Amino acid sequence: MEETHFLGKLVIITGMSGAGKTIAVQSLEDLGFFCVDNLPPILIPKFAELIEQSKGRIGKVALVIDLRGREFFTSLSESLRYLKESNALTYEILFLDATDSVLVQRYKESRRKHPLNPGGPPLEGIQQERRLLEELKGLATQVIDTSNLKPAKLKENLISRFTNIESAGISINVISFGFKYGVPIDADLIFDVRFLPNPHWVESLRPHTGQDSDVYEYVMKWSETQEFLNKLLDMLHFLMPQYKKEGKSQVVVGIGCTGGKHRSVAIAEYLGKTLGNSETEMVRVSHRDVDRDRVEVKK
Repeated sequence: MEETHFLGKLVIITGMSGAGKTIAVQSLEDLGFFCVDNLPPILIPKFAELIEQSKGRIGKVALVIDLRGREFFTSLSESLRYLKESNALTYEILFLDATDSVLVQRYKESRRKHPLNPGGPPLEGIQQERRLLEELKGLATQVIDTSNLKPAKLKENLISRFTNIESAGISINVISFGFKYGVPIDADLIFDVRFLPNPHWVESLRPHTGQDSDVYEYVMKWSETQEFLNKLLDMLHFLMPQYKKEGKSQVVVGIGCTGGKHRSVAIAEYLGKTLGNSETEMVRVSHRDVDRDRVEVKK
């Protein structure tokens, strides 16, 4: 009888110091991952061999790699090449990021020193770390911006993404946003819909959002909207198999308008209804800025 070939799963957790790697490890531990913190990259191939030799006893593993082990960091590319050539182990790189201002605030609140600049301002260490990690971020299969995520929300996000990790599909995360609040730093693709007619200038629609039927129908009724959506869907249907072939399990699609309340929200809602109509695609829709400028009326 032919021996069953075991295919293990390895997640490499990395990213900026203070961006949430500890929460990521705790989240994956809750999902049954065997987790190792601060493993020198030079030991990754040896660890991969141990996973294969376990024949399923150690099936899902998460390794935290960061600049605390920077003396070994140059060996990471060789270790990743080994993993790519291995037929017994699939891997992906989860990169956690946040804006410089958010990271500085987190260091101030925790009163921690940055590992790359323990005697100086955190910002200098953050900027140096960002330069060192630039290439690794480009290799990541998933990038998560934790700037606006509370720990509980980040944990919920990670559990949702990795619960069905054995699935052969690709996860498409569509996020609407407002350009005036900045571009999502974890987006793989960004589409600007500020050229569409703006419901903001219709007084009856201004207080509502693209999730409301009147605003949604207003955005959708224009011929340029329909032409844009046809071209956008054509592009996304072409790109998703290409991303999957390169090993990405998740793609973040950003849809932006001025304030992130009307046009981008409606387009994101449409994509959520239209994409993912097959077993190979899973779609999640979120609206980063939809409630940002709402003012609660006191009763």
